[in-house]
Amino acid sequence: MERRATGGGIGGTIKSSADDFLVEEIATNGTVLELGRHFSGSEFGDTSEGGRFTRFVLKKRDWNTVQALKAIANKLGRGIRSIGFAGTKDRTSTSAQMCSIFEVPPDRLNSVSIKDIEICGAWQSQSPVKMGDLLGNRFTVKVRGASNTGEIGRISSELNGRFPNYFGEQRFGFRSNNVAIGVDIMKGDLESAALLYLTDTTNEKNEDAVNARIRLADERDFGKAIGYFPKYLKYERSMLDYLSRFPADYGNALRKLPRSLLLMFVHSVDSYIFNKEVGERVEAGDQALRIGEMVCRVDTYGFPDYTNVFEYDGEAMPGLFPVGNIVGYDSQINDTERRILADLGIGQQDFRVRGMPELNCKGAKRVLIAPFVDFQYTIGEEVTLRFGLPSGSYATVLLDQFMRLSPH
Repeated sequence: MERRATGGGIGGTIKSSADDFLVEEIATNGTVLELGRHFSGSEFGDTSEGGRFTRFVLKKRDWNTVQALKAIANKLGRGIRSIGFAGTKDRTSTSAQMCSIFEVPPDRLNSVSIKDIEICGAWQSQSPVKMGDLLGNRFTVKVRGASNTGEIGRISSELNGRFPNYFGEQRFGFRSNNVAIGVDIMKGDLESAALLYLTDTTNEKNEDAVNARIRLADERDFGKAIGYFPKYLKYERSMLDYLSRFPADYGNALRKLPRSLLLMFVHSVDSYIFNKEVGERVEAGDQALRIGEMVCRVDTYGFPDYTNVFEYDGEAMPGLFPVGNIVGYDSQINDTERRILADLGIGQQDFRVRGMPELNCKGAKRVLIAPFVDFQYTIGEEVTLRFGLPSGSYATVLLDQFMRLSPH
C-alpha cells in the first residue's frame, strides 16, 4: 500500500490490550455510542411498543462481534440468526455497537451476565438492526512506544482530513492466500482452490500445522490426513473428512467451510483490485479529481454519501471524493479495473461464480480517498489518537499513515 503521507512516522505499537483500542459506533442519526453511557430508544427515534425485535447497545471487551453475540444468543436459548448487527468490531478492542435480537424482551436481555459483555440499553422495536446500519465509527487509540511525536501534526496537516481508503490486510487472510483461492474459485478450478486452502504454509506459525500441510501436498491421501491434521484445524478436517469419501468433489468439500469464509475469498479479489487502483493513484501523486470519473458528495457528518454519486465534469465543488468500484458482475468498471482484472486472468463476469452461485458478487461503490473527521491527539507517556471514520474504512490503514505499521 502506497502512503499518501511522506517522511517518517512515529512508530510504536497498538492493541497491547483491549483497553488501548476503543471503538464507538456512530449510529445512522449521528449519535456516537459512547462507552460508559446507557442509551434509550428515544435517542434514535425508536419509541415502538410491542415490537417483535429488541434493539440494544452492546459493550464488549476482548470479544469479536460474532462470538459475543453467539454467547448472548446461547444464554437466551436463541440461534445466531435471531441476532442483527450493523458492523463487526475487532476482538482486541473495547467497543460499543448497535445490535438487535428477535422476540426476546428487553428485561430478559438485560438479565444476561457474561464476562466482559454489557448491555447498555435495550428497547422494543419494529425492525432489526441490519449490516450497514451505521454512519461510521469513532476510534480512540493508545500508541505505546512512539517516537518523533512532532510528526503527528505535520502528517495530519499533509493529509488534510483525507487518506487512501485501502482495505486492511486482515481482508486477505493471515496466510495471505485469500486472493489466490478466490481467483481459483472464480476460474472454476475448485481442486486448486481446495488444495491451496489445505496445503499452503505461507505465514503458518505452528510447526505441526506446517508439517501436516506439507505431508498432504506430497501424499494427497485425504483419509490418512485426518489422522495427522491437528485437531484445532477444524475447517480443514471437515474438508478432509468429506474428500476421504468423495475424493473428486472439491466444490462440496469447499462448501464444508462457512459461507462467510467462502465469500471472503471472492471479496478478497475485489478488495485486491480496489487496493491496486488506490495504490496506483497515490503512487502517481495525483490527488486531483479527474474529469469523467465518478465522485460523491459528503453527508452532514462529513462521510461519503453514496446516494449522491455522479460523473465529475470539472466544475470546482467542495467536499467531493473520487469513487471506485468494489467490482462485481453488475459494476460499470473503468479502464484501470478492467486492466487489473486481466492481470489476474479473470473477467468481470467471473463474479458470477461458476458452480458456486451462492458466492456471486453484484458489486458496490467505495471512495478511493476517504475522509477522517474530528482528529485529536494527546502526547504523554503514550500517544493517544482520536478520529472518526466512515463505515467500512479501516482504522489501521489511517494509523499506518502516522505510524508506519506495515512494510512498503
